[in-house]
Amino acid sequence: MMKGILVFSGSGPLLILSSYPAVDHPELVAKLRAKGLHKFIAYEVPIDRCKDIYGFTWRDIAADLETANDMRVLDFDGHRIFLNLSLRDLGEAFVYEEDSGSSWRAA
Repeated sequence: MMKGILVFSGSGPLLILSSYPAVDHPELVAKLRAKGLHKFIAYEVPIDRCKDIYGFTWRDIAADLETANDMRVLDFDGHRIFLNLSLRDLGEAFVYEEDSGSSWRAA
């Protein structure tokens, strides 16, 4: 099942599409680290909203992710992301800090 995930890092927000089962999945975290994100806060966003906003782009990326667990950047334009997504719809926060070697879900 696809997940829409909004990631806040030092370089700004990213909206990613992931086929991993959870935002805190160790392989997903490893992929984000490999992309240079060593400290971030991530939230699951409503997948139907991602489908509505990104249409054919979402469809093409989702089709690419059907064969294996992976992630793709759906949008890296913070202005567009904030224009189209409501912060009220965000799921529970997942916080990761490489320096401390820890991660947690915010209450």
